[in-house]
Amino acid sequence: MDLASLTLTELQGRFRSGAASPTEAVRAVLDSIANKDAAIGGYLSHDAETALREAAQADVSLPLGGIPIAIKDLINVKGQPCSCASKILHGKYTAPYDATVIQRLRAAGAIPLGRTNMDEFAMGSSTENSGLQITRNPHDPSRIPGGSSGGSAAVVAANEAIAALGTDTGGSIRQPASHCGCVGLKPTYGRVSRFGLVAFASSLDQIGPMTKSCEDAARILGVIAGRDSNDSTSLDLPVPDYTATLNDGVKGLRIGLPKEYFIDGIDPAVRDRINAAVETLAAQGAEIREVSLPNTKYAVATYYIIATAEASANLARFDGVRYGHRSTVADTLLSQYTRSREEGFGDEVKRRILLGTYVLSAGYHDAYYVRAQKIRTLVRDDFTRAFAEVDVIASPTSPTAAFRIGENSDDPLHMYLADIFTIAANLSGIPGLSVPCGTVPSDKGTALPVGLQLLGKPMDEATLLRAGNSYEIAGRG
Repeated sequence: MDLASLTLTELQGRFRSGAASPTEAVRAVLDSIANKDAAIGGYLSHDAETALREAAQADVSLPLGGIPIAIKDLINVKGQPCSCASKILHGKYTAPYDATVIQRLRAAGAIPLGRTNMDEFAMGSSTENSGLQITRNPHDPSRIPGGSSGGSAAVVAANEAIAALGTDTGGSIRQPASHCGCVGLKPTYGRVSRFGLVAFASSLDQIGPMTKSCEDAARILGVIAGRDSNDSTSLDLPVPDYTATLNDGVKGLRIGLPKEYFIDGIDPAVRDRINAAVETLAAQGAEIREVSLPNTKYAVATYYIIATAEASANLARFDGVRYGHRSTVADTLLSQYTRSREEGFGDEVKRRILLGTYVLSAGYHDAYYVRAQKIRTLVRDDFTRAFAEVDVIASPTSPTAAFRIGENSDDPLHMYLADIFTIAANLSGIPGLSVPCGTVPSDKGTALPVGLQLLGKPMDEATLLRAGNSYEIAGRG
């Protein structure tokens, strides 16, 4: 058995039984990277020497002892580059500290292996907006891996990593997990510290695991979750053992199907896979009900007002003065600002900064930004009412399987709609999970993964993971 193909839980069992060592596992992952990543492009960089040194010293009795984990390239890892896949930072910034999630991974014995590609500053749904390279879907290299955490999803799916960290602002963990056929978990907003994460939209961003199984996601979440004094938005609540209820099944669990999510725009083959997954959960004893989330129709517009406004403010720090790219042709302070940003930012980042600056400008702030915040409250209220009737909400993660590279590049609005089923969870701050639920054929006959999205009550990741794990077990059976 190739060690790189094992789940975190399986690999940990081998370490503790003496059947394999962390050094052997890291070498297996490095071999997989050497053999596959030139075609996939999931990594921007990796540090083999440091990883092997840490593997030789790993304590396998720790919760994640000796496990190599890939890190999305906007989470700071001390001594490693952090470019956010942008030319404005590429080659010009090395992280001087560990993000809180990295500190917690290290304390649990994990090994941060390398930096994964992404849409620049996490702005995109396909990883085509990376300023550095293209990442391809391991199941069909002519197709996108999803975004913005496309590199993390691709390396997990290709067995170039045992697990990875991604970030989710509007679906950026769940959607690429769906397209690449791995598990992706967006925790409740505030469940995981954002300290050391380069901000895109501060009221929406959340770090979470991308793994080969729900059990692996539960193990990583148990390590990285919890209050952090460096992040005032992190919640001071106990962190449960997310693995404790994994095998409790779904008998009696009330699962809601939102009628607004099962729309005509869904690929019929994707709809069939989701319906089959729901039937599997029903056969295991879950109670299926229809629910309504009537303000879903406003979610995409609301998201792209709030997210771009916050991006405009957060990215103001990249001015060519303090760090990052500085234009060499500027002759005034103002031209230094404008030229540095023009040369360093890609088209999608510029588009979102312009949109965000516009909705925050005098005369438009109340009409757009304030109104969007009011609609955000209505979206959150929809979920509150729905969760009074059900325990979990199920839907497609994405309306289609992975599309071809370049297919939507000239249509930003169509690209934005790829996140139509994931955005509302970020607006509401609730947790969301994408679990592989089979494949659909492409026009070339290749099998493209589909993801089942499960949404839960705030801080109730345990129920999502239990439902996801129950479906996984049924699939293995």
